[in-house]
Amino acid sequence: MSLTIRPIAPQDETHWRRLWTAYLDFYESSVSEEVYQTTFARICAPEVTDQNGLLALDGERPVGLVHYIFHPHNWRVEKICYLQDLYADPSARGTGVGRALIEAVYAAADANGTPAVYWMTQDFNAQARQLYDRIGQLTPFIKYTR
Repeated sequence: MSLTIRPIAPQDETHWRRLWTAYLDFYESSVSEEVYQTTFARICAPEVTDQNGLLALDGERPVGLVHYIFHPHNWRVEKICYLQDLYADPSARGTGVGRALIEAVYAAADANGTPAVYWMTQDFNAQARQLYDRIGQLTPFIKYTR
């Protein structure tokens, strides 16, 4: 595999939409067309520096994506980074796409002066957790939502 990681660009919308839809389907979720359009516009807008996306390509073929957000934190002076969405196409799983995308977020966070990166997954996502256990540190926190 000839893997390249690069920022998502306006010409990537069709590929980005396909990959993000597959990610949302995996989590049995969906978003409105307005959310698709708004999220893509933010990711591609040069003036929006806290909301970002990267695409993984095998040659010219998009095989993965990651979205990440820099945000303030009350326990730190610097911002922290939330890795919100990570997806590798099933045909590319086990080839290093997920690791490469996470490491690219780590590099972006370091370049931004943002030392902490965190993310969540479902407890039963065993395949992803095998990677996460190697590249991150499991915390004891439990998520609640409204």
